[in-house]
Amino acid sequence: MAKLKRSERIAALVKLLVDRPGQLLSLGQFAERFSTAKSTISDDLALIKSVLEAEDLGTIRTFPGVAGGATYEPRVSEAAARRTAEELVARLSEPHRILPGGFLYMTDLLFAPEWVERLGALFATRFRPEAPDLVATVETKGIPLALMTARALGRPLVLLRRDSRVTEGPSVSINYVSGSSQRIATMSVPRRAVPQGARVLLIDDFMKGGGTARGMMDLMREVGARVVGLGVLIATAEPAQKLVDDYFAVAVLEGVDTVRRVVRMRPSLGR
Repeated sequence: MAKLKRSERIAALVKLLVDRPGQLLSLGQFAERFSTAKSTISDDLALIKSVLEAEDLGTIRTFPGVAGGATYEPRVSEAAARRTAEELVARLSEPHRILPGGFLYMTDLLFAPEWVERLGALFATRFRPEAPDLVATVETKGIPLALMTARALGRPLVLLRRDSRVTEGPSVSINYVSGSSQRIATMSVPRRAVPQGARVLLIDDFMKGGGTARGMMDLMREVGARVVGLGVLIATAEPAQKLVDDYFAVAVLEGVDTVRRVVRMRPSLGR
């Protein structure tokens, strides 16, 4: 294989880094792959970092030493996060999304790769300072959102189930009370999925009373993990007093008028 020109090498470096967000890739591996010196790779990475940051496309973090290397971190600026939240509100406010009973249809957006990738980067930017070891969500609609958040952070995803599965080995289960329906439900997680003392980021698609979120927190405490953040895509304005005190919501649903077919929603990007 012929030695690549610098422009070709930089293109390949960008592809390798962006495909593995949050993962440390060694300078030695790059130098060997492209048959060039580590110092040359370092110069390439500095150029990539400056361009990505100037274009608000994320950043490159480098780590010195024998075992050092570089990692790509997707980052979303405050302005870009606001634009994403506003676009989300506009899409979810479309009249045809109102379902019988006053429910809001949003499954298409939750399973659209381009949307959940943007939202995952937004959540990752918000919670990266908390240094989570893993991301967790409860089945099922929140899975794509949590998966893309985990990818952006370079962390594994753990799925909390409504019931235990024999194929996943011993599990820990709890009963919790749904904040909206006041029904008792069950939630479980395989013991081996969450290490003792792990720092856990919880991600979910929707929160009304906060019962499910509280259940996730209680389950994490039961297995000896520490919850370092809770992110939800949509939180309802009512009830104002949730069963959880601290959370981050991209948008707030203020109400649905099924007669006039109007969804009242606003960007939030906070509590």
